[in-house]
Amino acid sequence: MKARNSITSEDEKLANKQLKYQWNNIDWKEVEKLVNRLQIRITKAVKEGKWYLVKRLQYMLTHSYYAKLLATRSPTQNTGKRTAGIDGETWSSPETKMKAALSLTDKKYVAKPLKRVYIEKYGSKKKRPLGIPTMYDRAMQSLYALALEPIAEATGDKTSFGFRKFRSTHDACEQVFHYLCREKSPVWILEGDIKGCFDNISH
Repeated sequence: MKARNSITSEDEKLANKQLKYQWNNIDWKEVEKLVNRLQIRITKAVKEGKWYLVKRLQYMLTHSYYAKLLATRSPTQNTGKRTAGIDGETWSSPETKMKAALSLTDKKYVAKPLKRVYIEKYGSKKKRPLGIPTMYDRAMQSLYALALEPIAEATGDKTSFGFRKFRSTHDACEQVFHYLCREKSPVWILEGDIKGCFDNISH
């Protein structure tokens, strides 16, 4: 019995060493290049109106080993990387990250419930609710975002800058200047804010 346990333990250690080596030796530039190549093909198909091809390329992307690596890295790099969902997992080691990347699949996939926490609102005593997904769910969201972003960017409003990839406040300022620099430009700028937006507008 003791011998069997020790053999299993050694096998696990060896497997973890291999997973750690795999993760630590990923060429991220090459991974990003290969994923980006597929995204460019999706964008091109969208612009040409070839929606059957878009769906096919999206399937290829969401089942790609390289896209799964990127999707796994995404939630382990942002500010909430140490905040676990309801399952308590954080994917803090190279072994767990590699294991997670290899296990990402949409087969029988059902998202887990969110972990509800309340955080303080800036400049207010009120707290706002925040739903925290599990690391696996965050990785799945990142994976499908990689397939949806090319469509959103190709069909989205060209004068929209909020939460858009490769767009910044500087781009928005440039657009504002472009509209206001002429003789017959508008003379008013209206700024709006919806109080309790997500509390009052139906999702």
